[in-house]
Amino acid sequence: MAFFVLCLLSAAFTPIYVGIVFLGFIPEHHCQSPGVAQLRNRCDWSLEEELNYTLPKGETHGDAFTSQCKRYDVDWNTTELNCINPLDFSTTYRNRSSIPLTACQDGWLYDFPGSSIVTEFNLVCEDAWKLDLFQSCVNVGFFVGSISIGYMADRFGRKRCLLITIVINSISGVLMAFAPSYTWTVVFRLIQGLVSKGGWLTGYILITEFVGLSYRRTVGIVYQVAFTVGLLVLTAVAYAIPHWRWLQLAVTLPNFFFLLYYWCLPESPRWLIAQRENDKALKIIKRIAKGNRKKLPPSMQDLQSEEEMGDKPIPLFLDLVRTPQIRKHTLILMYSW
Repeated sequence: MAFFVLCLLSAAFTPIYVGIVFLGFIPEHHCQSPGVAQLRNRCDWSLEEELNYTLPKGETHGDAFTSQCKRYDVDWNTTELNCINPLDFSTTYRNRSSIPLTACQDGWLYDFPGSSIVTEFNLVCEDAWKLDLFQSCVNVGFFVGSISIGYMADRFGRKRCLLITIVINSISGVLMAFAPSYTWTVVFRLIQGLVSKGGWLTGYILITEFVGLSYRRTVGIVYQVAFTVGLLVLTAVAYAIPHWRWLQLAVTLPNFFFLLYYWCLPESPRWLIAQRENDKALKIIKRIAKGNRKKLPPSMQDLQSEEEMGDKPIPLFLDLVRTPQIRKHTLILMYSW
């Protein structure tokens, strides 16, 4: 049971890790030019004809950036324009390439029926770097959160730390869906990054500490497979909900159900033993054995009492390199990541 519910947590982590693909979708776009809509209606142009007549192209400025981020510096409201070739300025310009261009001063038009943070906050052209910043903040949060929350899980317990990350992740995810500006969107996404990766790693630790050494590889792989299943589910949900705010709500609200872990998920017995709380660990081990219809090994009955074990150890980062064996494992994991 504990293994199954933690796999759900792994699947729910997907929208934060790769959600930028849908939340930050960049559709085809071009500058909005005042007067073009009226001219299109007067001339009864199709969309293809409108783009062909009004978008910059040619030998000089025919690249994609120019057609998306520049527009002709032309007054489309003038009565001199004709419907067959509105840019026929033979008396003024030799050809299209000689017509001056200007920036998209009146916004953009997007060829997309839904919405994304790109279309809502116009994160294109000169502001395209803001989309990269959005995802970079998540990755910075992953890095900082993995270190700090990993320490907290060692210091205060896996279950307590996991529940705290779930609460913060859920609340910040909902606030992001209602963020009034790009800045607040980045702030709430950064908070999600700070807690979500650390929470996912805490779930991974719990799964591996619930089972024996011979099963750790199997449960670790299945935990990763659950993440892959989350990718498939996210794709289906994003296809059904093309608006980023509703999509953000749809993938965030289920996280509140993980607060039920408080009642259905036990603390890690291995962590309790490491903290000299053997009485609590033994109770959990007996409950797990009873649920799995297994007989408790005699070695488990001989756990020393808390008084005999001495003071509780305080985890330190130095422990990662204290002995040759753990130092080797730490360096291998750092290289792998």
